[in-house]
Amino acid sequence: MKKVFTLLLAFTIAISFSFSSAHVEAATAKVVTFKNCTELNKVYKGGVARSATVTNKGGKTKFKPFVSKAIYDANKKSDRDKDLISCEK
Repeated sequence: MKKVFTLLLAFTIAISFSFSSAHVEAATAKVVTFKNCTELNKVYKGGVARSATVTNKGGKTKFKPFVSKAIYDANKKSDRDKDLISCEK
């Protein structure tokens, strides 16, 4: 009985490590630097905000920005008004 329990425990641990590492790799591989705002807005209609608490300096926008610190940092050059939202629409 101890052998079965040990084998089952080892198998469960091995499976959990393989799924958790694949999830982390998929989450970190999605940071893309876009050429310009037209390209960024094809993927993120409202632009990309650095955090959920930032507000647009330029007035009312049509779409809500996607919030991602990593994507914003990669495309910081596209934030002309420096309000921490790149390519807002």
